[in-house]
Amino acid sequence: MSGGYAIELAVGRAYREHGDVDVSLLRRDQLAVRDLLSGWDCHVADPAGVLRPWRLGEVLPARAHDIWVREHATGPWRFQLMLDEAEGEDWIYRRCPAVRRALGSMTVAEPGFRRIVPEVQLLYKAKGRREKDELDFTHTLPLLSEAQRRWLDEALELEHGAHPWRDRL
Repeated sequence: MSGGYAIELAVGRAYREHGDVDVSLLRRDQLAVRDLLSGWDCHVADPAGVLRPWRLGEVLPARAHDIWVREHATGPWRFQLMLDEAEGEDWIYRRCPAVRRALGSMTVAEPGFRRIVPEVQLLYKAKGRREKDELDFTHTLPLLSEAQRRWLDEALELEHGAHPWRDRL
């Protein structure tokens, strides 16, 4: 689980509306996941902003990282898959490959699934600075440990240099 729901799970309560459900997976696992979804209608944003069918057995190009999934062609979208990069046992932030982290430290167990840790999700949200991203940052900030704050600050510096959130960390 990733995106806004992962943040709310970390905070421990719901506080805003969500447009979709985001699920992160490693790019290297894409074919296994596509096989699991063989009966579903899957579309990849490729090129960005344009949805096209994701066929069984198709390895997606590196530029593609968002996949929209629904039960059938006329149904509503149910969730969005987000492809993350990895090398060995390290996660690599696709927007700034200098930002890396041990895969084992990327998620927290919840009953029945895992969610991405809040500092990593906030790094993704730092790019857009939409109202919902600011709200997620504000609700999450008091819960971050010193180590989580330090990691986010260093990652923000690598990707953005100056960023308004850094002053609050």
